[in-house]
Amino acid sequence: MSLIEGRALKYGDNINTDIISPPAYMELPIEQAAKMAMSPVDESFASTVRPGDIFVAENNLGSGSSRETAPLTLKALGIRTIIARSYARIFYRNCINLGILAVECPDTNRISRFDRLSLDTEEGLLHNLSTGETYRCDRIPPHILELVNCGGLVESLRKKLGKD
Repeated sequence: MSLIEGRALKYGDNINTDIISPPAYMELPIEQAAKMAMSPVDESFASTVRPGDIFVAENNLGSGSSRETAPLTLKALGIRTIIARSYARIFYRNCINLGILAVECPDTNRISRFDRLSLDTEEGLLHNLSTGETYRCDRIPPHILELVNCGGLVESLRKKLGKD
């Protein structure tokens, strides 16, 4: 997974875990809860997401609780890559553990909703195919890419232990 392409679903600062996965729906199976993802700020989010879309945000993405339901609802909708200026630490780690690539990029303010993006994980470059701009972002270490490519921490361990 060195080149990832997708359509940007763009949001701003302080998108917390209660916005991503509203607590009122967390008792539901994840596929049903996912239908309400981001509903406090965008009621059409779940119906807008297409598999392969890239979730893009500004500062402090995923603050709030340490529940895994927030990245799980995004994953259930088909999001496998998230790009933000900064993350809450636990949300960032939960994404990686669940097989979602989380990338830091200081220029997310230059990305608009539905821009076509191409992320080169090896070079640490994000190409905005809609505007022609290129932004520097964090390179993803090979061991993190391996974890994400396996589907997350549990799947990676299953594979390493021969239990797949």
